[in-house]
Amino acid sequence: LRHLLGRLDRVLLHDQLGPQQLPAQQLRGRLVEGRQRRLLLRVGPLHHRLQRDLPDPVLVPLRRRAVEVVVADGGSRDDTVSLARPLADQVIIAPRGRGAQSHAGAQTARGENLMFLHADTRLPDNADRRVLGALSAHPWGRFDVDIEGSHRMLGVIAAMMNLRSRLSGIATGDQAMFVRRSAYEAAGGFPDIALMEDLALSKALRRLGRPACLHERVTTSGRRWEKHGVARTILLMWRLRAAYCLGADPERLARRYGYRPRGEH
Repeated sequence: LRHLLGRLDRVLLHDQLGPQQLPAQQLRGRLVEGRQRRLLLRVGPLHHRLQRDLPDPVLVPLRRRAVEVVVADGGSRDDTVSLARPLADQVIIAPRGRGAQSHAGAQTARGENLMFLHADTRLPDNADRRVLGALSAHPWGRFDVDIEGSHRMLGVIAAMMNLRSRLSGIATGDQAMFVRRSAYEAAGGFPDIALMEDLALSKALRRLGRPACLHERVTTSGRRWEKHGVARTILLMWRLRAAYCLGADPERLARRYGYRPRGEH
């Protein structure tokens, strides 16, 4: 995690700017500054990802790059916390829910740049150079996404997600959103809602500026698509997004999505 965060602490770049490499001396200088200009990596839920992928060759080196990694656990009852501790600078217990956990992690982290990564999403090797380059020109941004799995339609779905995000200026949590702390705070941070927290934050951040849409791809799990059916999942997500935009209660939407809101047993 520290490896990833350290790398993220050195780059953010808009896709229209193209790849940029900073001189070695400048990179070393920024790494020294990285202790003060840290990045948050919020991950959760962790358990299945950590069991499957430990050690992650991208995340583990982050901690050697002077980047802070904060794991926000939503009160899991398994060994998630003990699995996460070797990968992170801090493991915190937060109210369950992606919005609440992400916001708690952002409040815990000490640096000026934040990045939010779901537990089942992997970053590309050059994520750090791209992120810091992008944040130098944009208040926030996200990566393109690949969906991992055997179904041949997953690639088409990922391409459509990336295109939709570019056209709308709206990002999803699967795209590893990153943001300057000042912009995050100005936008009000992640709302504590049961579903669509990424959509809500994207809309608030979009008022501050268009996102950097990086062509580099993060890879996220396609398990949900394959388990519930690709066509069924697409239709469900369209309906949920439309309902949210029309003012539906996020808790009701979360139940339709198959997620139990906090407080329900």
